[in-house]
Amino acid sequence: MNTIEFDNSIRTKANLKKTAFLFPGQGSQAIGMGQDIYQAYKPIREFFEMASDIIKINLPKLIFQGEMEDLIMTVNLQPAITVVNLSFLAVLSDESINPDITAGHSLGEYSALRASGALTVEDTLRLVFKRGDLMHRESLKQKGAMHAIIGLPFEDVQELVNRVAGDGKVVSVANHNTALQIVITGSPDPVEKVSSLAADRGARTIPLKVSGAWHSELIRGAEEEFKTFLETATFSKPKIPVVHNVTADVSTDPDEIRTIMAQQLCSPVRWYDSMIRMTENEVENFVEIGPGRVLTGLLRKILPGDYSYNAFNVNNLKNLEKFMRNVT
Repeated sequence: MNTIEFDNSIRTKANLKKTAFLFPGQGSQAIGMGQDIYQAYKPIREFFEMASDIIKINLPKLIFQGEMEDLIMTVNLQPAITVVNLSFLAVLSDESINPDITAGHSLGEYSALRASGALTVEDTLRLVFKRGDLMHRESLKQKGAMHAIIGLPFEDVQELVNRVAGDGKVVSVANHNTALQIVITGSPDPVEKVSSLAADRGARTIPLKVSGAWHSELIRGAEEEFKTFLETATFSKPKIPVVHNVTADVSTDPDEIRTIMAQQLCSPVRWYDSMIRMTENEVENFVEIGPGRVLTGLLRKILPGDYSYNAFNVNNLKNLEKFMRNVT
């Protein structure tokens, strides 16, 4: 496990408590997300314009005026959520409000890398657009499914996955979100079988509305091409530690980070372990930056009952201004 080194010079002023910025990924989207800060801040409108030029998608039209069925297409959704995440981040950065440590859930990890200084804005947008395009392509080749299993520990779910997988049956763990919330991914029949076995043990199972089997072998065909594309981006040494999905650990080596991000496409998201890693380093302020409240919801289920912390959501103009008042 790598040692996390904090730079106290960039800490927020909230009683000098260690602060983590957390960035959501797919599943947090909504039509109109980010529209209020888009209207309130001219630099954000200019950022949307720049992002639209980079990825050749009219992002304001897609996000503010579009249909949900268009927004949730992976090739559209990944840059859409990322540009909203980065818009809130930009306002905070302009006010010199920065984290001590950061992480992002799946797609959100690219926003975290930007927050850390490991990626430029332009490279972040190019990477998430390419990632979404390749994932969409692979999802059209092989139908996939994902189910949330609630009420069983990771070891039990893994045991059921191991029992069903093999002989061409593709199913695996996609996300270890909390101690008792595990998402499985793979081909529809094996995923359904594992869900059925989990239900027999008293778990609640929820089919997720997704267009592909993310973080599974079914999108392995995108990994090599995406790995090559990652070489076109410049990865710098992070100024702020990033806890990575694949390892639940940090890295200061740009080449290692590039490799981790290539692996992230098909590897499980170790979100539970990542948040526990933050508690081990006494993080007390957790700030979810971007649409929705998914990550703060998970946090309440992850952190021990006696762990003292503050959770903030920066997901609209009102909450953004409220958070800025708390830390300045």
